[in-house]
Amino acid sequence: MASDLLSIAASGAKTARAALEITSQNIANASSQGYVRRSVELSEVASPTAMGQIGDVSLSGVRLNRVVRNADLFRLAEVRRTTSDVSRANAELSGLENIEASLENTKVYTTIIDFEASLEALTSDPTNLSLRSSALERAQTLARSFNLAAGALDSVRDGLQFNAAASVNDVNVYAEELARINLRLARAQNGSSDQSSLLDQRDLMLQKLSEHADISITIASDYTVEIRIGSGGAVPLVQGGTAAQLASTTAADGTLSFSVGGSPVTLSGGDIAGAAQALVHVRDTHAALDGIAAELVTTVNSIQTGGTALDGSAGQPMFSGSGASDIAVTLASASGIATAPAGAPAGSRDAANLTALRTALSTNDIAGDTNNLLFDISSKVFGRTTTRDALVTIAASAKIALSSQAGVDLDQEAVNLVRYQQAFQASGRAMQVATELFDTILGIG
Repeated sequence: MASDLLSIAASGAKTARAALEITSQNIANASSQGYVRRSVELSEVASPTAMGQIGDVSLSGVRLNRVVRNADLFRLAEVRRTTSDVSRANAELSGLENIEASLENTKVYTTIIDFEASLEALTSDPTNLSLRSSALERAQTLARSFNLAAGALDSVRDGLQFNAAASVNDVNVYAEELARINLRLARAQNGSSDQSSLLDQRDLMLQKLSEHADISITIASDYTVEIRIGSGGAVPLVQGGTAAQLASTTAADGTLSFSVGGSPVTLSGGDIAGAAQALVHVRDTHAALDGIAAELVTTVNSIQTGGTALDGSAGQPMFSGSGASDIAVTLASASGIATAPAGAPAGSRDAANLTALRTALSTNDIAGDTNNLLFDISSKVFGRTTTRDALVTIAASAKIALSSQAGVDLDQEAVNLVRYQQAFQASGRAMQVATELFDTILGIG
């Protein structure tokens, strides 16, 4: 390029106009999700000297070298990692809170205490039909509480499985979109506005993907990405323009396992991993509750069948069922409670068998087992809440660090708007002066 005044001024006006367009785009997209602030990289137009060499200072104008996306790869990766951790912690904590609510709202522990209290009251007058009816009613309430708790846990399980399935579907949608973005990036001109927009879309999809699963990324020279999913990043999800499918399998106990393209994968981040871990807690809690219910049935029935009912007949089982879901009271009337020992006559006030029942319940500590179960869940909720809060703080710091670099600062953009506008006007004035000089020179002739 020739080093004349018109050419220099023209290059300045062209570059300033391009910079103004970039600044305007930043301002317009200040609130757009996933938008990364652009800045211009300018360089001197170097023209050859008389000897054919490029001089250090050629005074030949300015040009727009490239449009720069102000996004650091490390900060982007850190935001994705911390987002994945927070999503996992939130999903697991939500599941644990629902488990806790299932046990506390159905008052299983309280109904066990009430049942034992009714048996204690009956000891004072074993032939009192009112006290017997109260004890039988407390037994029925206890059975219903177990049923409700088991049903609530089943609802928690179903909800977690539904959420996990929805997240798996989202992962597959984002993976397919990233494969399409890869194809477009491979054809995009380096440094172009189209490439910058595609990179914004790519990073936004990666951010959304990290909310559901832990991913590792390899970026090629053309800015396309290879994405691997799961612990260790061993299984490819996206390669070039091809996306594999994430699939989930539900086991008989309600827990989930995952695979990508038929290859097993272990997820340790994202809300899918959190839901999977919460389902393990549901399984374990349900098993523990079933164990307590089964122990209650066995303990009560073994003592009940070894005693004598109020009418002098042999005692019959009070409960049926093998777990929390199907436990039920089988005694038809309160007179069937076997308070007296075997062989006692009808109407016996001997409460030896009832005392044995109370002793067995105390020895097996069914109420204590239920309390321990509640305490264990509450402790997990407390611990996971503390962990989640710490992860939220770390994630917020990572987002602030990225925003300070990639976010649009309207004050700074306003400064740039004035600066480039003045540069454009100055270049226009330089062209006007050059024209006037040439006109004056020509007029002299």
